[in-house]
Amino acid sequence: MRALLGNRVSQAGLLGVLGLVVAAAFAPQLARQDPQDCRLAAELATMSRAYWLGADADGCDIYSRILYGARISLKVGVIVVGVSASLGTLIGMLAGYFGGALDRGLMFVLECFQAFPGILLAITITAIIPTRSVDVVIFALCVSGWVSYARLVRGQTLEVREAEYVTAARAIGMGPGRIMRREVLPNLISPVVVQATFGLASAILAEAGLSFLGLGAAPGTPSWGAMLNEGRQYMLVAPHLSVFPGVAIMLVVLSFNFLGDGLRDALDPRTSSHRRTRHQQNPEESVLQV
Repeated sequence: MRALLGNRVSQAGLLGVLGLVVAAAFAPQLARQDPQDCRLAAELATMSRAYWLGADADGCDIYSRILYGARISLKVGVIVVGVSASLGTLIGMLAGYFGGALDRGLMFVLECFQAFPGILLAITITAIIPTRSVDVVIFALCVSGWVSYARLVRGQTLEVREAEYVTAARAIGMGPGRIMRREVLPNLISPVVVQATFGLASAILAEAGLSFLGLGAAPGTPSWGAMLNEGRQYMLVAPHLSVFPGVAIMLVVLSFNFLGDGLRDALDPRTSSHRRTRHQQNPEESVLQV
């Protein structure tokens, strides 16, 4: 925590993530109006006391819809990353530890999934399923989301299984299940956490992209991507319809990326020790970089 909070970039990322959580958790209290309460008299209204960020083409409050859109983005990100990380960690650990035919079979499946871009696979799945809902988006992103975690965990497991403490655990009679749970899994937590932080940003961006294409949440749902799509045709007369949802997406994605960079530096002792050694050997270079 000291290394994480000592980095200004990770501090900014942490504040941005906390802001997203607060907006999603307290959207009913922070919103000025119901996101579905549209008034035609306020159509394309600009920023004012009544509408802090203006109103959209239906007269709905953009500020309130952005707050409720944070709920959808956070829900999609957390569920997709949770399912993908859990499934990918299990598959990657089994493949890396046992090797042999199991490893070759699982790697073949990974290569088949990686032959298709993740977002293209998600578009195909959401286009095939006629229902438009957030659950369909989550399912589509989970189908391909576990692949990166499985490949990462497999590589880490191949390295850890040859460690001396794992060999000692086998020598005293520990079974494979207990070794993976007590010796291998704790060494996989740090890289998986870092990957999950970047995965949250990717999942939120993918959900916004699918909603922008009309393949995301149901029409009328306050989704940031859908708000961008709705504001496209009014860019010349009412740019605030697209600017504010776009800024929200940008800030959230940057926050998760900044936090992921900070976590990677804090949880990877090799990275932190390398930076510390460079600073001790050449402090003038560090000062110039700052």
